[in-house]
Amino acid sequence: MRFPLRWVLRCALLCAPPALSQPTPAPILVGAAIPQSGMLADLAAGLREALLLWQEEINAAGGLHGRKVELKLLDDRSESMGAGRLYDELIAEHKADLLIGPFGSAATLGAAAAAERGRRVMINGTGAAHKSGYRYVFQSAVPLASYGAGALELARSQGLKRIVLLARDDPGARAMAARTREAALRQGFEAGGVETYPANVDDFLPMVARARAAGAQAWIAFGQPKDAVEMVKAFRKTGYAPRVFVAQGAAQPGFVAGLGQAAEHAVGIAAYDRRARTRGNAAFVQAYAKKWSAGPGPAAAEGYAAAQLLAEAVRRAGSFDQEKLREALSALETETPLGAYKVDRAGAQVGAQALLTQVQRGRQEVIWPLAFATAPWQPYLAWGERKTLQ
Repeated sequence: MRFPLRWVLRCALLCAPPALSQPTPAPILVGAAIPQSGMLADLAAGLREALLLWQEEINAAGGLHGRKVELKLLDDRSESMGAGRLYDELIAEHKADLLIGPFGSAATLGAAAAAERGRRVMINGTGAAHKSGYRYVFQSAVPLASYGAGALELARSQGLKRIVLLARDDPGARAMAARTREAALRQGFEAGGVETYPANVDDFLPMVARARAAGAQAWIAFGQPKDAVEMVKAFRKTGYAPRVFVAQGAAQPGFVAGLGQAAEHAVGIAAYDRRARTRGNAAFVQAYAKKWSAGPGPAAAEGYAAAQLLAEAVRRAGSFDQEKLREALSALETETPLGAYKVDRAGAQVGAQALLTQVQRGRQEVIWPLAFATAPWQPYLAWGERKTLQ
């Protein structure tokens, strides 16, 4: 007895065993230890928020290499000395596939040692210092060596030769000033030794007198906003106005509030500015503000950039194999909201540069690098030439 073909096909479909569903691949674990309690928690909050934003975006786009991203964020309680132990834990116990470094250079040193021991790729996202000899650690943060580059470029553009360098007595500021002096001497500037000052100094009058006696044309200082405020007060009190005035702290919140209109034309140094015209920065700022109802600061930009670089390395390597990822990050040249990413053989950042910002009519404008500028530089006027702003 013959059955119609359509009956045969229908029976085959109805009687066939159910298709086996494909198992969902395990998520990729991205680990980091960041301050979520303790004295650094507020400063580092943007780092955590940016990583959560990135996780949300990357998973909405299909994940990394077809696998969802899961974040494992440990609390280092603002204790940098414990970072190495926490990264050992992320590798050995939590089996983290990828790592993003902790908050700051001090904690990064211990975390980097753990990454090297475990042969796990880690992005140094916030540490301006980066030791040589690393194979698995790659710096995306703006490096110490670049913090004085813009100030020297500005002085050179004005035909200046004699500069004075000052640094607050802390490791980071001293290192930035020392690197700037080395670069200044290589470029033919006249620069004496770096003059350091204690953290509690509130009288810069003796330093102003020495700068005047030396005929300094540019004043370049590395420190905190309150230091920069006191420097300007000493300038105004003595009628001193260097042709170029650059102070790291002048880019940070509190500088303009501490001086009012006397802050005008001061140039600051910053790792990040949310208005900088770096690739993807506008979209990042918009997405961050939408999610967290606030604009991103440096820590947020550093965390987001680090996560972006991990994703790009996975895309280029086509794998989560640590050696392939290491090779991809070594050769990668791209741009993040922080600026360019390019590393040397030790994984140290050589692409990103610190920004110069200038107070113009009470607000900070990016003036260097020129490709990211929001306004041109304005001369640091003598005190008798300044007019009250309306």
